[in-house]
Amino acid sequence: MRVDAITVVLRPRSSWEAVELGTALVRRHARAIWTPWLAVTLPLFAVANALAFWIGVPTLAAIAMWWLKPVFDRVPLFVLSRAVFGEVPDTRSTLRDAFRGGGRAMLGYLTWRRLGPARSLLLPVDVLEGGDPRQAGARRRVLAGPAYGVASLATLTFLHFEMALAFGLALLAFLFVPSEYLRTSFMLLWQHLQDSPAWLLVIENALAWTATSVLEPFYVGAGFGLYLNRRTEIEGWDIELAFRRLRARLLAAGGAALLLGAVFMAPLPSIAATPEAKRAPGCPLPTRTERTLREAFGEAYVEPGAFHDAVDRAYADPRLHPQRTVSQWKPKKPREDRGSMPLPAWLDHIGALIGTLGRAALWLLAGGVLLALVLTAKHWLPWLRGLAMPPVARATPVGEQASAAVEPLPDDVVASVRALWDEGRARDALALLYRGAVEAMVAATGRELPPGATEAQCLRASQALPEATRRTFARVVRLWQYAAYAERLPAQDAFDEALAEAARQFGWRA
Repeated sequence: MRVDAITVVLRPRSSWEAVELGTALVRRHARAIWTPWLAVTLPLFAVANALAFWIGVPTLAAIAMWWLKPVFDRVPLFVLSRAVFGEVPDTRSTLRDAFRGGGRAMLGYLTWRRLGPARSLLLPVDVLEGGDPRQAGARRRVLAGPAYGVASLATLTFLHFEMALAFGLALLAFLFVPSEYLRTSFMLLWQHLQDSPAWLLVIENALAWTATSVLEPFYVGAGFGLYLNRRTEIEGWDIELAFRRLRARLLAAGGAALLLGAVFMAPLPSIAATPEAKRAPGCPLPTRTERTLREAFGEAYVEPGAFHDAVDRAYADPRLHPQRTVSQWKPKKPREDRGSMPLPAWLDHIGALIGTLGRAALWLLAGGVLLALVLTAKHWLPWLRGLAMPPVARATPVGEQASAAVEPLPDDVVASVRALWDEGRARDALALLYRGAVEAMVAATGRELPPGATEAQCLRASQALPEATRRTFARVVRLWQYAAYAERLPAQDAFDEALAEAARQFGWRA
């Protein structure tokens, strides 16, 4: 691993800063991530939905796409692991190399670790590092450390964002529905959701896949940012990188050659033999090596004592050596450990006898239960067979009945509606008012309605009426819908006002 080629600033970060770093990497390399992501997930989505639609259970496609998320996560993880070291792979390289290796680890992420809350943090350990599978558990525990809780919260956060995005895309269609048809549209959608037709389930699967495709790479990037931060904290990548840069700067300045020449070629006379030995005590004279290094580096030269002081200050930094205070209760007078007293031999014999009798009683009980099941099999075995077999629906006898003819409207619609209202048959009164309004609208517009036309179709046909008459018709339709579907009856004043307005607009005899 070339730490010196890394393209991000390595420094100790908090866990949430590491999450932000990972999402920033995803935004920076968006094209390199989403192009192979779509190339992998879109064909699988189409095949899964086609097979599920053919079987007749479209929900299986959504479950399969959700369950294969750890496999899809390898695409953004591969791109980020290469791009962070300055090598952004193209789409062909990603599709060729992203799924190589890590098969045993993926088996775990598709089975017992599928619902793990810190999948985004632990997946790079198994996929990128490889190594001995027997030591993978220890590596995961060491690397997760304090970042496990943040990774779990990130999983919960992205789950809520994904659900919100899917529901938001589903409700986006209602922005294009006129306000007067919103209630009818919601009712029709609710009916379809209860019936669950196959085409609606396929649309739901498409919305879920869209939300996953938008947010899942960011989720993987958040875990990769946490992974980088933990590797930096544990292995000191930032310190290693600083030493590498210092070595490169020294080599560029020729410091190594000067140092070797000063050590192996120049004699080192004693300080007492030089004329400068007359300096005040407590000010040690610099050796010839130090003078040579000063001349070579100038202002960049650092005294050995200052370097050691800087190292001591670095090790004293609380971010490198965090400390915490742990409090625990201890008894004031601890009891003396007197050791375990040996039991008498006769007590050991009694304990062994009780254990033997208990095992025998359990075996007798198990045998009795098994014998009872065998003897009563004729009673419960047919019942179990009935549970395993699907219930057979009994065919209802076919009956013939003449369809009831549509009752014509009365001559005096207003009087008939008011009579039904006064009798307490408010729903029948509103139904008669609605029928009369529909027939008046058809007679005024000359349009033909299909048999069993819905309220929405009647409202669309009423667009040819004058504005005042159209408002009256819409009011009557709304009163009928409230009564028929929501069981909300209008007040007496509202009913009288609507009936009088309908009689005036449709020319009924009051």
